[in-house]
Amino acid sequence: MTTPGFHDPVHDHERCLAEALQEAEQLCRDRGAQLTPVRRRVLELVWSEHRPQGAYELLEQLQAERGRVAPPTVYRALDFLLAQGLIHRIESLNAFVGCPRPSHVHNGQFFICEACGATAELSDPGLAERIDRSAAALGFAVNQRIVEVRGHCPDCSIQGSPNP
Repeated sequence: MTTPGFHDPVHDHERCLAEALQEAEQLCRDRGAQLTPVRRRVLELVWSEHRPQGAYELLEQLQAERGRVAPPTVYRALDFLLAQGLIHRIESLNAFVGCPRPSHVHNGQFFICEACGATAELSDPGLAERIDRSAAALGFAVNQRIVEVRGHCPDCSIQGSPNP
């Protein structure tokens, strides 16, 4: 699966979405986990854009399609998708993005555009190693390495405006 960059003009989002769903289904089958229709649809909604989406935003989309849906339904689906490594939580935004490499153990570094919300994921093992070395020097035990970098994507930087 390709990792989308910021507003890549040749990015085939339909293919990207189809590959993400196909990989999720295969991983769940291999792990004996059940990707129910609701979990699959929440994953589809998360992948519908390459920007973080909050639980209530996902809930609204699901309710628009299915009528009344209780918030715990979405939260349980998100918890499952997180546990399976199919999505990431962007802590600073309390929102979620699809993971382009769910079958690989990695530590995400996320670049988040403050203007349009586009998010790109990078997995730099060198950065993870430097964090581990620095932590070890402090006697700190690292459980998780998630780095969030905020700024402006190429399109928003070119426009010179924080609100395109």
